[in-house]
Amino acid sequence: MEHIFKEGQPGNKNTLLLLHGTGGDENDLLPLADLIDPGAAILSVRGNSREGNMNRFFRRLEEGVFDQEDLVLKTKELKDFVDQAAVNYGFDRKHVVAVGYSNGANIAGSLLYHYDNPLKGAALFHPMVPRRDIAVAGKDNTPVFIGAGKNDPICPAGEAKELDEALKKAGADVEVYWTEHGHQLTQEEVNQAAAWYMTKLKGTE
Repeated sequence: MEHIFKEGQPGNKNTLLLLHGTGGDENDLLPLADLIDPGAAILSVRGNSREGNMNRFFRRLEEGVFDQEDLVLKTKELKDFVDQAAVNYGFDRKHVVAVGYSNGANIAGSLLYHYDNPLKGAALFHPMVPRRDIAVAGKDNTPVFIGAGKNDPICPAGEAKELDEALKKAGADVEVYWTEHGHQLTQEEVNQAAAWYMTKLKGTE
């Protein structure tokens, strides 16, 4: 997968796995990494699915309707890629924190659904429920931040609420932050995610 890797500062074990939204690429969320943890390593990945001329992490049948077969395949591909990247670059696989927006948040959420503790934590901006036909894999108090817009026309409020409940039921430690906005990623929720990260994940072993 096309990607950018940047080494972290000495003493910081965390690697931020950056996952862009539809139409983005591996450069889009780099500014978020600086806001959330400028000392962490960065693995920023470009989705290898295409919708017209737009990059995505998996196909959809229409807006809001995921191609479930492709979602399962691409989720495994991403997990395998991160596993191998940890070997290639020498970062600690157990200290990977996903930061995803929209389609990127959905593939990160899918990792949480399909695998036991695949991430140290995850910040999901404007996610949807990736699957409803399976239960979330077991979570050992994994910290998850959900940033959601009360007026989001693409990821309705009910999606964030349902995802929150499903992850908590599986044992995740979930914090949901609501804005009055729509689907755009706001400075307000990024700041809140940074505060969550400092409390839950910064410097933890």
